[in-house]
Amino acid sequence: MTSTRPSGLSGFEPPGPDIPVYVISVAAELTGMHPQTLRTYDRLGLVSPGRTGGGGRRYSLHDIEQLRQVARLTAEGLGLEGVRRVLDLENQVTTLRSRIAALQDELDAAHTALSLTPNLPVPVSTTSQLVVWRRR
Repeated sequence: MTSTRPSGLSGFEPPGPDIPVYVISVAAELTGMHPQTLRTYDRLGLVSPGRTGGGGRRYSLHDIEQLRQVARLTAEGLGLEGVRRVLDLENQVTTLRSRIAALQDELDAAHTALSLTPNLPVPVSTTSQLVVWRRR
């Protein structure tokens, strides 16, 4: 089997979507925004890039996507507070969907466990009597 990677990249693994690797100039180019706009959005809390030891901003792919979403929402006429609210609500939806999936897995496991449990024998008392009452 031949590798499609150049020989110098044989052990290279691309960073995950949450790893902050892009400097502000690259993030600005990828999002089509000015670096000062990215700084403003960081100050306002719309995006939270990672920081280097010297305090420089490093953006992840997730940050880039979030900035693109901010750009789309503001282009549609939404103000920055509205954008913040939309982002917060989308984060809540994502969290709730994850929780629902976890609860569904737990419920499925409980159903499986119950289906594997044989019916327990129920002792029947032979001394029980049935009394029928009638009104007079």
